[in-house]
Amino acid sequence: MSHTFHIPVLGLAYSIDSPIKVAPLAISSTISIVDDIAIERIRTYYHQKYNLPFTPISNKEDDARAKRITAYLNLVQILVDLEFEEIKAQDFGSDNQLTTYFSLLPASSLLKKDYQEMLAENNETQKLLLQKQLKKNMVKGAIDVNIMAKVDKMNVDANGELKTEIFSDALAALRGFSNSNLNSSVVLSAGMNPRLYSYLETFTDFLPNKTGQLNKKVILKVSDFRSAFIQAKFLAKKSIWISEFRIESGLNCGGHAFATEGYLLGPILEEFKQNKTDMLNELFAMYQNALTLKGIEITNTPQQKITVQGGIGTAEEDQFLTQHYQLDGTGWGSPFLLVPQVTAVDDQTMQEMATATARDYYISTASPLGIPFNNFTKSSSERQRQQRIAAGKPGNPCTKKFLVSNTEFTTKPICTASSKYQNLKIKQLQNLNLSAKDFKKQSEQITSKICLCEGLVNSFYIKNEILNPKENTAVAICPGPNLAFFNKIYTLSEMVNHIYGNQNLLKGINRSHIFINELKLYINYLQTDIKNSINQIDKKKEKYLNNFSNQLQVGINYYKSLFNNSQILPAEALKNINKDLINLENKLINIFQKKLNTV
Repeated sequence: MSHTFHIPVLGLAYSIDSPIKVAPLAISSTISIVDDIAIERIRTYYHQKYNLPFTPISNKEDDARAKRITAYLNLVQILVDLEFEEIKAQDFGSDNQLTTYFSLLPASSLLKKDYQEMLAENNETQKLLLQKQLKKNMVKGAIDVNIMAKVDKMNVDANGELKTEIFSDALAALRGFSNSNLNSSVVLSAGMNPRLYSYLETFTDFLPNKTGQLNKKVILKVSDFRSAFIQAKFLAKKSIWISEFRIESGLNCGGHAFATEGYLLGPILEEFKQNKTDMLNELFAMYQNALTLKGIEITNTPQQKITVQGGIGTAEEDQFLTQHYQLDGTGWGSPFLLVPQVTAVDDQTMQEMATATARDYYISTASPLGIPFNNFTKSSSERQRQQRIAAGKPGNPCTKKFLVSNTEFTTKPICTASSKYQNLKIKQLQNLNLSAKDFKKQSEQITSKICLCEGLVNSFYIKNEILNPKENTAVAICPGPNLAFFNKIYTLSEMVNHIYGNQNLLKGINRSHIFINELKLYINYLQTDIKNSINQIDKKKEKYLNNFSNQLQVGINYYKSLFNNSQILPAEALKNINKDLINLENKLINIFQKKLNTV
C-alpha cells in the first residue's frame, strides 16, 4: 500500500463516507455495513449531492438489506473513481489535490521518491515523461468494510415468519459486500461466528482465480494470538485465506472494548512475531488442501499481513511498533475524529472532543450488547440519557432493532436500551424489596444503556444537514482514550504529517508510552471489576481475577526486559517507562492484596 497506515472503522457512520474523501488520495479506510437503514439514507444524500439517477430500495423488497449495501458500496466506488480521475487530470506544480496526493505519501514510498526526482529534474522533456509515469503509477486507497460477526440478528418476513439464516443481519451484510463491485476486504470483528464464516466459502470472489489472485479478501480483527489462529484455521479449512491479521488493543481502542483477560499488546505482538512463519505455513497447508477439494490448485503462499491499531499516538511509537515487531502497517482511528476532512463528526461534538480531558473518556456499560463500551461524558446522548432518567422516562424508542437480544419479559427479543425493557426491568426491581443502596445500584446498571443504532449515525445527519424535523438529535460517540492527548481540530495534512513524523501535534503534551497507557487502563479495569464484584466472588470469578492479574504481571515482566535494551528508545524515555512500570506494578500488587484481605 502507498501509505503505511489505515483508518479503521469508526462507529456506525463516522467513517461511512471516509473512502469517498481519502481513497482518491491513496489512504485506505473502513466502512461499517451494520446499519442498512442509514446506508440507504446516506446513499440518497450522495445521489442528490452529485445529481445522479436514483432508484430507492424499499425495506419491503426481497433481500433489501443486501441490495442496499451493494448499491451504496457501488456508489462509493463510482465516486472514488471519479475523484481519482479528476486528480490525475490536474497539473503538477499547482496547489491542488494532485500535489496533496504526493505530498501526503511517506518518505519510504517509492512513488514519493519518484515524485521528488521529478521535482528536481530540470530538463523539461524528461520532467514531462516523469510526470506521465507518476500518474500511471498512482493508486487508490482501499474501500474496506466491517462486519461485527456476532451482531447477527435473525429476521422475519412481512407475515412475521422467521426467514432462513442467510437473511440474518451478518450474512446479508456479507452478501451485500460480495455482490458489490469492490475489489477490497471485509474486516471481521467482535468474535467468531461459525455460520457467517461458513457462508464465506459460498462466494467465488473469496476464492483465488486462475492466477491465484483474490477479488475480495478477508481481514480478521483480533486481540490475541490464540483466538486469531483458531479462527484462521477454521476459515482455512473452508478455503478462506486471512489476508491480514489486524491486532487491536483490548482496551486502548475506540468502540467496544475486550479486556482479553489481561493480555497486553506488547506480549501479544511478540507472540505474533515469534510464531508468524509457523502459523503461515500451517494455514497454507490447510488452505491448499481445502482448495484442492474444490479443484483449485495453487503453489504460491498468498500474502498475509500483520498490522496493529489502538492507542498509537506518535510517529516514534508507530515506527517502533512496525520495526521491532516486523509489522506491515498500523491503524490510526480516533485521532481522525478530529479531522473534519475525513470523518462525519458534527461541529458541536468535535468541539467538545477537542477541549476534553482524559476524565471525559471512559469505559462504560452503555452498550446494549453487554460488552464494555468506550464512551464520552460530553456527548449529547449521555446528556439525553440523564435527562430522561431525571424525568422518570428512562430508555429510548427502539425503531431500528439491530441490537435486540433480550427475551426476559417478551417473546420477541427487545433491546436493553429501549424504554420498554428498562421500564419492565425497573418494575421488577421494585418488587424485590431491595435496600435503597442496592436498588439504586441495579437501577443505574439498567439505565446506563444508550441507543447506539441512532446515536452512532446522527452525527452524519447533523453535519450534512439531513436530519429530519422532530428526529432525535442525540449523538453517541465512542473514541479511544488516546484521543484525550489530541486537543484541537486538525487538517488531513496535519494528521498525516504527524503520523509520519514531519510534524508533532502533541508537542508539549505530557503523555506516557502506548504500552504504559494500555497497562494503566488494564489495571484500572481490574480494580473496578474487583470493586463491583467484591461481595459476589465465587471460585470461577476468583480464578478469572487471578488469571487476569497474573497476565498483567507477565506483561510487566516482558516490558521490563524489553525496555532494558537502551537502543529501542532514547535514554530519557526509557527512564520514564521503567519508572512507570515500577509504580504500576506496585499498584497491581496493592489492588490484589486488598482483595485478598476483603474476601
